[in-house]
Amino acid sequence: MKKLIRRLSRVADSSQYSLLRSDSTRSPIQSHRSESFRTGKSHRSKLRSGGVPEGHLPVYVGEEMERFVVSAALLNHPIFVKLLNKSAQEYGYEQKGVLRIPCHVLVFERVLEALRVGDESVQDLLNSLSEECL
Repeated sequence: MKKLIRRLSRVADSSQYSLLRSDSTRSPIQSHRSESFRTGKSHRSKLRSGGVPEGHLPVYVGEEMERFVVSAALLNHPIFVKLLNKSAQEYGYEQKGVLRIPCHVLVFERVLEALRVGDESVQDLLNSLSEECL
């Protein structure tokens, strides 16, 4: 895991991967996030009482249990399938309630951004993440 974090730090410092950097000054402990895979927009969830837009689902990531709202279309992506398999191994299929992803929040954010951008140069990052983290 330390190796993965070091690699992500190097990637974040690289101008080649400037699209992966966060544009905002959000707190890393923010509890409600929303990613739209289809529109490519990132915004806070503005729905009351934890509502989720149609075609999306909430997932809780990492030990922090940070909430993300992701498009259901992501569930068929090979990287997401690996994340779901890892979740099943760690938490089992009997888990009730929320979908938990056992992955560092930073790594999950980078995976979402790479999937959103869809750039071929980001595919190398996704491959390294799938080998080391997933």
